[in-house]
Amino acid sequence: MLKTNRDKLVIQSVQGKIHSPIMGPSPYRISGDGRPMILHATGGITYNFQIGDCCMDLVGDHVEPGVSIRNEEVAENKALMVLSCVGNEAKVISGDAKGAKGFVTGMHGGIEHVMIYFPQEDLEKMAINDNILIKAHGQGLAIEGYDDIVVMNLDPNLFEKIGIKENENGELEVPIVTEIPAHLMGSGIGSATSFSGDYDITTGDEKAVKEYGIDKLKFGDIVLLKDCDNTYGRQYLEGAVTIGVVVHSNCILAGHGPGVTGLLSCKTSKIKGIKTEDANIANYLGVK
Repeated sequence: MLKTNRDKLVIQSVQGKIHSPIMGPSPYRISGDGRPMILHATGGITYNFQIGDCCMDLVGDHVEPGVSIRNEEVAENKALMVLSCVGNEAKVISGDAKGAKGFVTGMHGGIEHVMIYFPQEDLEKMAINDNILIKAHGQGLAIEGYDDIVVMNLDPNLFEKIGIKENENGELEVPIVTEIPAHLMGSGIGSATSFSGDYDITTGDEKAVKEYGIDKLKFGDIVLLKDCDNTYGRQYLEGAVTIGVVVHSNCILAGHGPGVTGLLSCKTSKIKGIKTEDANIANYLGVK
């Protein structure tokens, strides 16, 4: 097993409320081919799509699976977004679902939401503005002997369940469902940090969507982004590799698509993807 510094990491509370979906003055979203559409989008409690479900064929835009939370105090929400890690335990602390437990599935930039999985029976008891506490744990995680690989947004327990292995060449092999080339990465590129939010795989080119298996992506799938450097921000860099998790649905807006929250990144090709259909956090965290 790979050695990490997990015993030195801090576990600390962050908290937010279930955030209602919102709309601007116009209810329409304009598709990449110029069509105005009215669709479900970010926020709220999404009852019928969870991690493990296809994120591509639903009628919606940037749909966030499960529960979306935010803190209306800007500085506190920044801490919620940055310190929360995929796989962290989350607990409902108010309302009819008080005591229910789930886990973080990703962070969505722009609208600034943390997304959380809860079992269906708990979703049915929840309401807008219910408070959810997260045991933030994982930022600062490092792999012994791999100082050039940056680990981010990843709970140490989930890190160990993914099955990352060192090969005979000293490279890390990570299970993935597909590889995405850098030229398909869009909205969110250029962000100042990869330790918060996500960026989108663009889906405007139908041929590329099929060629790279994007049409089959699921919420929670782990993917490899080729020539994508996420060590401090999000940029193109030949040879760089980023491993990320799919956190929100496909989008109709030009330059957008399923969102990816980064988990590992290296400026060189020291990370290798091993393709498997089972590389989804739902499988690692026991979601049926």
